Amino acid sequence: MKKTAICLGLILAMMACQTQPKEEKVIEKEIIKMDNALRHVVLFKFKDDSSEDDVQEVVDAFLALPDKIDEIKALEWGTNNSPEGLDQGYTHCFFLTFASEEDRDAYLPHPEHQAFGAILGPHLDKVLVVDYWAK
Repeated sequence: MKKTAICLGLILAMMACQTQPKEEKVIEKEIIKMDNALRHVVLFKFKDDSSEDDVQEVVDAFLALPDKIDEIKALEWGTNNSPEGLDQGYTHCFFLTFASEEDRDAYLPHPEHQAFGAILGPHLDKVLVVDYWAK
């Protein structure tokens, strides 16, 4: 009886140590491609004396633009984390999508965009803008 209990215990221990096959989970992602999308890339370098709160005010104001300007189809943004050291002091990137050059051209003088410029202005050291058609 004692030997049976020991053998049963060893069998159970060995079974518990065996790795169970993991269930594979496949997550399908829909790739969205906007045909004829005009991309508007904006990089900001802030003044050295601008505080974190000042910069956050600028970010918040930029992120509010899509709700105020219908021509903006999409907005993506982030802060630089490149290890290459080639950023030339640019820290923030904003990536806007427009459906047409006309939409982009309506955005540029839009009163809400101009109001954003007034918030940005006191804190902006340099800006770099590149527009291109997505391929």
